[in-house]
Amino acid sequence: MEVKRDILWRVYLCFIGIVVFSVVILGRAVYIQQVQGTYWLAQAKAQEQRFEEIDAERGTIYSEDGSMLSTSIPFFNIYIDFMAEGLREKDGKRFRNNVDSLSIALADQFKDKTAAEYRQLLQNGYRKKDRYFLFKRNISFQQFKALRSMPLVKQGRDKSGFIYEVKDKRLNPFGLLANRTIGLSREYVDSEGKIRNTNVGLEKTYDTILKGASGKRLMRKVAAGVFAPVDGSEIEPQNGKDIITTIDVNIQDIAENALMKTLVANECEYGTALVMEVKTGKIKAIANLGRRSDGTYWEDMNYAIRASEPGSTFKLATMLALLEDKMINLNQHVNLEGGAWTVNGRTVYDSENHGYDVTIKEAFEMSSNVGMAKMVMTHYSKKPTQFVDHLKRMRFHKYSGVDLLGETTPIIKVPKDRTWSATSLPWMSFGYEVLVSPLQTLMLYNAIANDGKMMKPYLVNAIKENGLVVKENQPEVLEQAVCSPQTLTLLQELLKGVCNDPHGTGFSLFKGAPYSVSGKTGTSLMANGNRGYADHIYQSSFAGYFPADNPQYSCIVVVRNKPFAPVYYGARIAGPVFKELADKLYAVNADKDKKNNPNGVIKKDSSSYLYAGASEDMQQVMKTLDWKYQDSVGTYEWTRMYAVNYSPVLDGQPVSKKMVPDVRGMGLKDALYLLENMQAKVVVRGRGKVKNQSVEPGTAFVKNQVITIDLN
Repeated sequence: MEVKRDILWRVYLCFIGIVVFSVVILGRAVYIQQVQGTYWLAQAKAQEQRFEEIDAERGTIYSEDGSMLSTSIPFFNIYIDFMAEGLREKDGKRFRNNVDSLSIALADQFKDKTAAEYRQLLQNGYRKKDRYFLFKRNISFQQFKALRSMPLVKQGRDKSGFIYEVKDKRLNPFGLLANRTIGLSREYVDSEGKIRNTNVGLEKTYDTILKGASGKRLMRKVAAGVFAPVDGSEIEPQNGKDIITTIDVNIQDIAENALMKTLVANECEYGTALVMEVKTGKIKAIANLGRRSDGTYWEDMNYAIRASEPGSTFKLATMLALLEDKMINLNQHVNLEGGAWTVNGRTVYDSENHGYDVTIKEAFEMSSNVGMAKMVMTHYSKKPTQFVDHLKRMRFHKYSGVDLLGETTPIIKVPKDRTWSATSLPWMSFGYEVLVSPLQTLMLYNAIANDGKMMKPYLVNAIKENGLVVKENQPEVLEQAVCSPQTLTLLQELLKGVCNDPHGTGFSLFKGAPYSVSGKTGTSLMANGNRGYADHIYQSSFAGYFPADNPQYSCIVVVRNKPFAPVYYGARIAGPVFKELADKLYAVNADKDKKNNPNGVIKKDSSSYLYAGASEDMQQVMKTLDWKYQDSVGTYEWTRMYAVNYSPVLDGQPVSKKMVPDVRGMGLKDALYLLENMQAKVVVRGRGKVKNQSVEPGTAFVKNQVITIDLN
């Protein structure tokens, strides 16, 4: 009996436990369903669909003359939904009827597989019922257009199952040309596995303006880990704005070719060449070339905005301080001590023995370190702050303000600094123990060329949206006068003497030139990390402006030589780059400066390149004639052909129904088609191609507007 009671007690206990457990489970199920039901349904739905960002079309960067420097080219990823309703209806009749002709068309277009291989690929996907089969990756717009016209595909997404995804790829049509300044777009994968881009140069500085605002697309889960876009669910992105730079493609090309020639010939480590428009501060060219491990050169870093010891080009600042304080006059004499002078236990050396007794003007023109150091120590040793204050008034302690990120910090020592020593002042006088960028040095030389007015350097003229200017940059004066008019006249005389007086370091370089140059050579010994100055690495530089009597451009060239280079003086390395730039710019602009060009150098006629028309027609003509050309058309229906160094470039021309298009350079047929389709009333005068139009391109279009076009 006891055994039976014991067994029953255990059975009842187990039964009660099961009942309690069942009640808890039932209660939890009711709670989840009734109380948390909405939450869990939302979670389940979120697992089935999600939103993905759609990148906006990035804005284009143009040169000042409208050449495309950086743009986005669309590429397409093609997917196939083999479970599309139209593809499966009537037991797949549509697929079977079109698969052969589609395979033949694909093989003919892409030429990477035979028609039989394409047929097998499509049939396998159909048999496996793949919902989001990756068919092609990164096909071009032309290939995409051809694909859309093929059998089955042209019947639309619902019937063919073909889905496309657009991806933009950044392209610099001119390749190396100003590549670092314009900016590089590099893809990387972030911590979430998403592909991102990192930029430098203008692409980075103006990233928020160029990239626009992203859109969204609803994606629905079609298989484990596979999501396909829901048709019609997109929120369209807002495309980025365009940037019009100050860069002149021709000047940039001249600068890079001249710099490349010198770097290759002397196996230099790197170099930079900057050209600035004197009156405005516009940077017309900015070339940066660095040597790679294989011996080739590429725009790897923006050396123009990296601070270093400038060397003798800094002597202009020293002379400005001395003359402004009326410490000296140019006819005074200074003892150069045979090229070596010891001050506070350290010896200042000249590059060569310039003798002993010379005028201050001659000391500057011969680029004597001893002369500069002795004058500064004589007049500022007891009041070094007065000298430093002059350097600050020349803005050497501040960033240049150019619209580029990545400018390194300039350093101008002051007597309170820990690194200030008894020899800091004399060494600063000839460009050591200070760190300034080539661009900062150029700003001073440009100011002397611009009658003392220091301009802010800038790279962007305007920002445009849909062809209309939304922001325009104007020349900005940083310092109304860097010195008095009397000092300015003496400094201009000094710089001109360097290149025109027989004992000047730049005399042999410009001897016989049909134009005059004002400038200064520079050669400085550079430290090489922990090795210090043991490797004898020199930095060669030349800064100046031309023509000397009516300055149009200022320019600086800075080159870092290889260790123990046999040739390293500024006049021998940087000078030839400056001269080639000056020679070619003088020739190109000869008609603007007839005073300095009595022989009348004639520009080449490039009017034959002023053509415009439908993109496909222009491309077909170029291919038929077998002309080599640069293709920057992108997705645009219309294009213009212009010359870069007298080589043809096709550039895409945007056309908006809200603005008057640019029909100059078009044939009459294309011009009439474009204008009359916009419902403009066209009056034609003459014959040939369009030379002028009565309504300026880019102005707001009014329906039935009369536009007169003159043919040439």
